[in-house]
Amino acid sequence: MCADGAFADGAFGRAMSADHDHAGFEALAQAGAENAAAKALAARLKAGLQPADLKALAALWLHGAVAAPERIPGLYDATAEGWLGAPLDKAPIKTPSGAPEPIPPAFWQGLWELLEEPRSGLEAVNLTTKTAALAGITSPGIPERVGRSAMAYPGVPQAVSQGYPKPFKLDTLARCPAGTLGADFHALIVDNGFDLEVLDRKALGVDKLPPPLDYLNARILQCHDLWHIVAGYQTTALHEVAISAFQLAQFGHHYSSMFLGMVLTRLAFEQPEGGPILLQTITTAWVHGRRTPPLLPVNWPAVWNKPLADVRKKLGVTPYVSPFPADLFEQLNVVA
Repeated sequence: MCADGAFADGAFGRAMSADHDHAGFEALAQAGAENAAAKALAARLKAGLQPADLKALAALWLHGAVAAPERIPGLYDATAEGWLGAPLDKAPIKTPSGAPEPIPPAFWQGLWELLEEPRSGLEAVNLTTKTAALAGITSPGIPERVGRSAMAYPGVPQAVSQGYPKPFKLDTLARCPAGTLGADFHALIVDNGFDLEVLDRKALGVDKLPPPLDYLNARILQCHDLWHIVAGYQTTALHEVAISAFQLAQFGHHYSSMFLGMVLTRLAFEQPEGGPILLQTITTAWVHGRRTPPLLPVNWPAVWNKPLADVRKKLGVTPYVSPFPADLFEQLNVVA
């Protein structure tokens, strides 16, 4: 582990600012650091943006995603506290401990190739597929550790005990009365030309994964767009980033940790001035996910015919309050 002092006095930041050498970034992502380092980096970034600090924080997030998934709750709690200026009013998620897994060279090759792709080639489905593929070239020990870590999150053991989730049916949703959650969900899927599940679980072989990964991956494929509605996230670029933080806070979703680490890394190397927007969005959505009661075990078909407001009240869900317009990125692209 790197000493916290290297972050506190900016020594590492000065070293990173000398060049954009990938090797230094990779070394920090492999080594990681204590949660206090993430807090210090976030606080310094809030006080004044330094690209080297943004790279260092991105490296720590990738450390959690690729080398030590048990570190994720502490890293993100600390980042949120440093950025937002107040500790989270929730008990820490106590995951197992373990030494970092080695990050394979193939992962770094895949990451840098993905980050070098032009933005025009990274539309949502393509980005989702390629980011998910990165999870397949991590250390062989990572999947088991992701599963064990997820079981420490509130509500996950209860959800997993329900067994492998059966797919939702579009025709069932089509019969829901107007103004109900089921009707809203049906409209989101049909009006936008979405698939009922984000990716094809059979094609991905999700059912062949060891427990609890089979359940967790199938469940989020069927619930991602549903959570958009219930938790108050729009289907825009900025809110896809936000809901990734929400999902990560809810159950340690591995794809979300990979996605957020990759997004912050690309921003740090390519457009660091966007750091404040991304960090404010991610930290507020992370806190929202931590404060929201577990959604993973909810029996959704039982509430299809209830109005959204009633479902939120029943589940104790307060909609996400976005710190920026949900379509901010789309507006900026239009202006550009």
